[in-house]
Amino acid sequence: MYNVKTYNAISQAGLDRLTNNYQVNKTDDADAYLIRSVDLHEAEFPKNLKVIARAGAGFNNIPLDRVTKAGIAAFNTPGSNANAVKELVIAMLVASARHMFAVANFSAKNIHADISLMKKTDDRFKGTELLNKRLAVIGLGHVGSLVANAANDLGMKVTGFDPFLSSDAAWNISNQIERAASMKAAIQDADFVTVHVPKTKETTGLIGAEELKQMKDGVHLLNYSRLGIVDNQAAVDALDAKKVASYITDFGDKVLYNREDVVVTPHIGGSTEEAEANGSIRGANIIMKYLETGNVKNALNLPDLNVPFNTPYRLTLIHENIPNMVGQIATKLADNDLNIEGMSNAAKDKTAYTIIDLDQEPYEDLVNELTQINAVIRVRIIKNQK
Repeated sequence: MYNVKTYNAISQAGLDRLTNNYQVNKTDDADAYLIRSVDLHEAEFPKNLKVIARAGAGFNNIPLDRVTKAGIAAFNTPGSNANAVKELVIAMLVASARHMFAVANFSAKNIHADISLMKKTDDRFKGTELLNKRLAVIGLGHVGSLVANAANDLGMKVTGFDPFLSSDAAWNISNQIERAASMKAAIQDADFVTVHVPKTKETTGLIGAEELKQMKDGVHLLNYSRLGIVDNQAAVDALDAKKVASYITDFGDKVLYNREDVVVTPHIGGSTEEAEANGSIRGANIIMKYLETGNVKNALNLPDLNVPFNTPYRLTLIHENIPNMVGQIATKLADNDLNIEGMSNAAKDKTAYTIIDLDQEPYEDLVNELTQINAVIRVRIIKNQK
């Protein structure tokens, strides 16, 4: 029986995918965590914890270095909320073009005013259309590619820029969307700029004072990636200078409050019933696959290794990516008279992962012996349930 502990409100759709081999929130000494946005940086992890699945794209709430050193596999579910974020971004593009929030607030505060007269004297009541306006999409992954395609369908002129664009993502982008060779080329003529990149050391502060200077006057800026991708103080300075017409973001910051030219939505980009169900279902499937087979695909801290499980038993080892590790492991198995039916190994940066299939049950003491090999982080024995 495997134990799963959840944090945040996890959609029941995912929990319903767990088989009878799993129980949920019965113990803190769990085999798996299924989480959303809970901050785990200060968390104490139980020794039994083997896998963390984040039901969502962002993973800056997981301390990857510490998790890896503890031999815990970490996964996210990129794309599970992509459509939800895309729809909100498109709504915000329309809202910014039509000054929707400013005029709605005016109406709420001036319920008896003659709006037909106000439209003649107040430019806020006269917006623009998205048709033929230029949109720069920075980041063309799961969300960015959907936003780019949807904006193109609305008749916008779309320019995309992503120095890390994968071949898979490229296939999802309409050939009508222009590919910019640089950030400057993407943003310099844009009426609207929206960012959709993961938060890393390289992307923190991606849109700062220098990038804002390169944009045309009156640009509308949107950030539905992560807090810190846009330098909020630089954005406020650009708003004060009338360089930026409006700034719309999903991430609160005190420097943004009480401004009519800023709209802050309360981190709701992926908060739809469908997105939360998609993330929890994918998270549950990841947990079951990893715990029951040891196979890995698209982990945050382990290499891909997907091996058919056709033998009665399997050993998995997380270890440092240094020479002679596989040789030491194989020697230890031979010393215990265990015949290796199959062995696979892969590495990701400084971490390696090895799967060994066996036709007989390994001794429990073997785990201790293998763990004692220098640079071995974690050893698991998995019994084939088929």
